[in-house]
Amino acid sequence: MDTLSLRDLGPNWYAAVMGTAIVANAGAVLPVQPFGLRAACTAVWGLSVLLLGVLLVARAAHWIHHPDRARAHLLDPAVAPFYGCLAMALLAVGTGTVTLGPDVVGEGTAVVVGAVLFAVGTLTALAAAVVVPYLMITYHRPAPGSASPVWLLPVVAPMVSAAFGPLLAERLPAGQGRDTLLLACGAMAGLSGLAVLVILPLVFARLVHHGPLPLALTPTLFLVLGPLGQSTTAVEKLADTGGMGALAVLYGVPVMGFALLWLALAGLMVAGALRRGMPFTMTWWAFTFPVGTCVTGAAGLAAHTGLAALEWLAVGLYAFLVGAWAVAATRTLRGLVSGALLAAPRAPLPVTARTT
Repeated sequence: MDTLSLRDLGPNWYAAVMGTAIVANAGAVLPVQPFGLRAACTAVWGLSVLLLGVLLVARAAHWIHHPDRARAHLLDPAVAPFYGCLAMALLAVGTGTVTLGPDVVGEGTAVVVGAVLFAVGTLTALAAAVVVPYLMITYHRPAPGSASPVWLLPVVAPMVSAAFGPLLAERLPAGQGRDTLLLACGAMAGLSGLAVLVILPLVFARLVHHGPLPLALTPTLFLVLGPLGQSTTAVEKLADTGGMGALAVLYGVPVMGFALLWLALAGLMVAGALRRGMPFTMTWWAFTFPVGTCVTGAAGLAAHTGLAALEWLAVGLYAFLVGAWAVAATRTLRGLVSGALLAAPRAPLPVTARTT
């Protein structure tokens, strides 16, 4: 492995793993299951496993051979939030392992591997949710009005754990262990949701008072869909396990309504950015995982209500997800072959720190 080419490999690359895994996970729960869909989703899950393994090795090599750049990434307010992507990549692949993995490795092995990924991913998610905001408060000094949807990444990661945990809980016997896991998932959903409520107004205020995001960052507006769709999915899973199906509908319907509102707003802003020449960057992966969480949320609501409209909503969002994944994956592969995506930035990102 050419370690020099890894010098600027950041944690944002885990978004490609997340975006690939969610294509498999969302397809597995679609209300409509045409012939061959599950097999295709299983193949995509396998690809996400491969991507995760390669990226974990590459990122380990990055820390070993380029510790200066690794520390600079952690202390950069524009890059540090992407450490939430590591946790979500582990959890997204773990979810696919439990739901699709049994077709390949058997139920027992899939559950064990999924449990390991859940444990490691959850610990990483909680660490990111604490450490990154701590660095923002004590070291980073974001300029006033610079709030970005990227700030949501570390705090939304525990919500992914909250949606994954019930899949493991339903395989546990009734008792303290099962109840503790479900309670922990509920707590993670709460801490993540409240943190999002703190950050989202800052993001909207930045847009209103300072105008659209820079072209390369415009796709990150889709990140707002992540906590909306993921929280709906988490509440649905927790409600099902706890026998409170009505809660899933009471929570999910208004939240998904807001998600569709934000999708329309973000879509208009992305369309405008494309007309102004928005370039391809790794931020285009924001079109995948957040939309995928809305697919799982809509699919869950369809299952709870039996409404065909929600089924078609899930299918339509999934079609968009697959198209977005195909574009992002193709452009990423092209950028890797050309070396453009691994090239050092032309100018360093400004980093300021508190001195007292």
